[in-house]
Amino acid sequence: MGVLTGKTALVTGGSRGIGRAIAERLGRDGARVAVHYGRDETAAKETVEAIGAAGGEAFAIRAELGAPGDAEALWAAFDERADGLDILVNNAGITGEREPVGTLTPEDFDKVFAVNTKAPFFVTQHGLRRLRDGGRIISVSTVLTRGGAKPELIAYSMTKGAIDAFTTHLAKELGPRGITVNAVAPGAVDTDMNAGWLRGNPDSLAATAAASPLGRVGQPEDIADVAAFLASPDSRWVTGQWIDATGGVLL
Repeated sequence: MGVLTGKTALVTGGSRGIGRAIAERLGRDGARVAVHYGRDETAAKETVEAIGAAGGEAFAIRAELGAPGDAEALWAAFDERADGLDILVNNAGITGEREPVGTLTPEDFDKVFAVNTKAPFFVTQHGLRRLRDGGRIISVSTVLTRGGAKPELIAYSMTKGAIDAFTTHLAKELGPRGITVNAVAPGAVDTDMNAGWLRGNPDSLAATAAASPLGRVGQPEDIADVAAFLASPDSRWVTGQWIDATGGVLL
């Protein structure tokens, strides 16, 4: 029996990349997983099927984050399939336009904040009445909140800095309910989002791998395993933390 048997989890952006790896890992650990997706229904179905093939249980729910009424739509879809929640993973996000501060437009700025900051805030807000005492909230941040390595991702980094602050303040507020709140911060991970500068680019891949003392680029499963710990009973005494899951790139 898995450590999460009897628990229900929701993973936003759970159909691809890090989100899919987290959803599949929570499913293997016994949780019933709601796999949220925005547009790629095929990918969501594949993730649900993969969880089922591994002996788990999952279902897909659709809501386009960053649009008006996104949190309400997401939870309405969730409520049709589940009664209560134990684990919320705020994973969905976009990098936005890769532009330095001098050329970033207000429209691009607003879009990345709507998806990466506003959506998880209100998804969490609406989820709190569904989240059972002793539950877990896990948000995906980034190593870029600890340095200026990529100025062209300044807006993206700012959205995740807000998530870091959200994590510490919410941990304080929800502590009396036994709910832990933590953020996982990946570095470079081999996902579709990063395919343009990692896959098929040997020089970039080698330079990125060399940034870690472990000598490789992160994989979605590396992040999923950290999230699984934070979702498990073993993490009961860990809250309000920013967990470095970068392979040591800040050393």
